[in-house]
Formats: sequence, structure tokens, C-alpha cells
Amino acid sequence: MAPGSNATLRKLHPVIWWYALALLVIVLDQLTKVAAEQYLTYARPLPVTSWFNLTLQYNPGAAFSFLSDAGGWQRYFFSGIAVVISAVLVVWLYRLPAGQRLLPAALALILGGALGNLWDRLVLGHVVDFISLHYAGAFFPAFNIADSAITVGAGLMILDSFLAPRQGQSGGTDPQ
Repeated sequence: MAPGSNATLRKLHPVIWWYALALLVIVLDQLTKVAAEQYLTYARPLPVTSWFNLTLQYNPGAAFSFLSDAGGWQRYFFSGIAVVISAVLVVWLYRLPAGQRLLPAALALILGGALGNLWDRLVLGHVVDFISLHYAGAFFPAFNIADSAITVGAGLMILDSFLAPRQGQSGGTDPQ
């Protein structure tokens, strides 16, 4: 083994679990999308409860079908954004102190969700959605496991911003 490689392994060890969480999100996302395409008929709701359907939908745009009818350029635009964000998240996760839990979990969920939807865009040209929530005739836009992971990850990031100690605070009284 080369000198210094033990230090690299020690540094990599804690982050590998967060990368594994991101990979788990990708695998679950892709497996559920394959199942949705295999067992559901496009745009035909399969009621699960009075407020939850499984409904296969294809989204060539972004969240809430933003730019879904933009003519195709949005596929490459959103793919590029996902690649950049994913690269930033990989590096950010690697650089986090080993003792943190909430922020790396948030970043791993967002990373897995971004890569799950990126795969769809690159391979299929659209994102596969199949979870449909509704109440009193009002329908929330269909989504998938990747979208859920991104949403939960964003929520955890917000929570972490409130719980994390603020840098630069003295913790004492006002000096004036």
C-alpha cells in the first residue's frame, strides 16, 4: 500500500455510507419506476386510498411540469443542472466533518434523487412519475421516489440550518 493511503481510507470511510444512501435512493427510485411502467397504464389512475393513486405520467420538464412543452431543449438544460449539482454534492459530502449526521443525510438524499431523475432524462428523455395525491378533486402534480428524496433532503437541510450552531457567535451577552 502506498504511503498516505491509510489516511485516504480513513477520510473516505465515513462518507462512503452517505454515498451508499444516495445509491439506495437511486436503486429504489429506478426499481419503482420500472414497476410503474410495467404494471400501470399511462394516465390511468389506480386508486390506492381516497386520497392516493398510482398514475403513470411522463414529465419532460422540471418540478410541476415546468417547461414541459418547451420543445426539447429543457431535457439538456435540466440534465446539465443535475450534473453540476450532483458534482457539488459529491464534493460537499466528502468535505463534511465526520461527526455530522443531519446535513450529510440531507445531501445524500438530494444527490440520490437528482441522479435518479437525471438517469430518466438521459435514457428516456423524460422523468417517470407515478405517485398521485389528491383531495376534494384537487390533484397535486404526480411525483416519484427521487422527487420525494429531494424534498425530504431539502427539509432536512432547512432543519439543520436551524439546529446547527452558528459560526461567529460568542454564546455570551451582547458586548455593548
